[in-house]
This record gives sequence, C-alpha cells and structure tokens, in this order.
Amino acid sequence: MGWPELVVSGGAGVLLLWGALLLLLWWARPGELTLGEALRLLPDLVRLVRRLAADRALPRGVRVRLWLLLGYLLLPVDLVPDVVPVLGYADDVVVVALALRSVVRAAGDAALVRAWPGSPAALAVVRRLAGPPAGS
Repeated sequence: MGWPELVVSGGAGVLLLWGALLLLLWWARPGELTLGEALRLLPDLVRLVRRLAADRALPRGVRVRLWLLLGYLLLPVDLVPDVVPVLGYADDVVVVALALRSVVRAAGDAALVRAWPGSPAALAVVRRLAGPPAGS
C-alpha cells in the first residue's frame, strides 16, 4: 500500500469514526428536551457548571469532570463544528446533558439546586436534561 492509499484509508477511517460518534450522540440525546430550550439555557448552564466545579463539597472526580466539561465548551474544536446550522451546537448540548447526568447521579439533586443561578422554571428544564438522580 502506497502513501496516497494510506492517507485515503486513514481519512476514511476517521470519517467513519466521526459518523459513529455522531450517531452515538444522537442516540444519547435527552428525548424530551428541544435544542432551542437547551440553547436558551446556555449562559445559566455555564454558570452552573462553574459553580459545581468549584464546590468543594462535591467529590473530586465530579469536580474534575466538570472542569473538563468547561474546557471542552471553551475550546474552539468540537465533534461537530459550530458553523454547521443546528447540529453545530447539538453536540455541546448532548455532552453537557451527559455530564450533568453523571454529576446528578454522583452528587445528588441538592447540589444542582444549590448551584442553580436561574429561574425555577429553567431549573425544571435542567432537571429534565440531567435525568433522574440515582435511586429514583
């Protein structure tokens, strides 16, 4: 196999892996939450993640996941570029939803309520996004 074939096959493999990740993200998306609802919550969600990441009452592993999430959200590189209409932000919403589910399961709903900076109605949407706490 020559150099050009190797580059083409490697590129095809990367595209296939990217497609598989997109399908996984689509499958893992919160079913009841619309993308529009999630995008309206973005400023409060960023504040929530920052507050939870700084909360020393939470386990260290939870805080590390939250700092990694903030880093992912701040990086200009995404699974789907943000310039792609609708889908560009969908990957961020799914990643935030999965991270919040993990945090709520590990830290409990009380930590979420304590750190929430927005309205009670928006908190209800975030609770749907995060899913039920462990044991419910």
